[in-house]
Amino acid sequence: MNLLLVGGGGREHTLAWKINQSPLCDKLFIAPGNAGTAQFGTNVSIGMNNFAGLADFCLANTIDMLIVGPEEPLVKGIYNFFKDNPATAHIQVIGPSKEASQLEGSKAFAKAFMQRHNIPTAAYKEFDAANYEAGIDYIRKHTLPIVLKADGLAAGKGVLICTNHIEALAEFQLMIHHSKFGEASKRVVIEEFLYGIEVSVFVLTDGINYVVLPEAKDYKRIGIGETGPNTGGMGAVSPVPFVDAAYMEIVTKTIIEPTINGLQKEALEYKGFVFIGLINVNGQPFVIEYNCRLGDPETEVIIPRVENDIIEILAATAQQRLNEITIVTSKQIAVTVMAVSGGYPNEYETGKIISGLADTKLEGTIVFHAGTKQAGNDVLTAGGRVIAVTSLGDSIAEAAEQSNYMLEQIYFDGMYYREDIGFEFR
Repeated sequence: MNLLLVGGGGREHTLAWKINQSPLCDKLFIAPGNAGTAQFGTNVSIGMNNFAGLADFCLANTIDMLIVGPEEPLVKGIYNFFKDNPATAHIQVIGPSKEASQLEGSKAFAKAFMQRHNIPTAAYKEFDAANYEAGIDYIRKHTLPIVLKADGLAAGKGVLICTNHIEALAEFQLMIHHSKFGEASKRVVIEEFLYGIEVSVFVLTDGINYVVLPEAKDYKRIGIGETGPNTGGMGAVSPVPFVDAAYMEIVTKTIIEPTINGLQKEALEYKGFVFIGLINVNGQPFVIEYNCRLGDPETEVIIPRVENDIIEILAATAQQRLNEITIVTSKQIAVTVMAVSGGYPNEYETGKIISGLADTKLEGTIVFHAGTKQAGNDVLTAGGRVIAVTSLGDSIAEAAEQSNYMLEQIYFDGMYYREDIGFEFR
């Protein structure tokens, strides 16, 4: 098969690494890719939202399958663009339709979907400019902490946890009246705060059948001990120690099956990954959010633990044959640690030379590029999150130590990473 993978981050490098291992892969192209994906395929300078350009490339290069990594092209309708065009309708597309992608594209849509299908989630209300004053009154009477979420896509930064009412009121005003998160915060979802441990569950569905991939725990905050501002993710672990068979049975019955059944009942076309962000509250799972693609950096810990041929799984997804697939998961534990640019998640500089990558060869450890670009013989930083190092081991402590050791061999100006990923399980 000839494949085109859309995206250019750590998730896409991980998928390219896995796809390259499949004997079913003849040619792999990545648009736009990064310095890491170029090791496993051919990078193509086409933007991920340039649907016409991607379609032309697919036709010119006899692409059999389009795998969409990031959420933005999905929410903007890349699936519909390919399927509605007779010239490209034959191409297998991994990713949900524009309508189904609203599970991530609109927090309000997702919350209403959960209500309709009795899926456990935090109590909420939604507000915009039209009922702004009602929102003010709602916040004043709400228990603390209080969660404010921009309705639309906000690059993982549209969720605020406010610990007092003055802060919540100020942020609500900034979101609605001053477009703090642009168009994404024209509508705001206000939720109750749930106390518990978060876990990410990943499902692959063909619209009727589904398989469950390994779970993971993401570490969002920039500082040691989960302190400081939120980021796109500073690291992850898989499996998660408290997620046993009994817990997953509850998740399956109360969340996964109602979600897949709900998609069918509402005729939402969905052939792709469903990322379910959960919080474990006294042994009971509640949905915090849906994403319509794999997470990053969770991809870097779950995909190395999947022992199946990934092209076989994705082809079964596209052809609605997932009932024929059994996921085989490694017993080893994976920990990924993300190295980021100095100043991230606020202002940071790019274009820093990365050294030590050629020397990072250690059994059981993989270096994934998140925000990099090739410049002659040099690899440069090209984003806030730059390098993700994943190690496999017999314990979280062992895998984390190995990833940290590997990062000690890599350097770029301003480089920072958390040495405590998985700290509460070590």
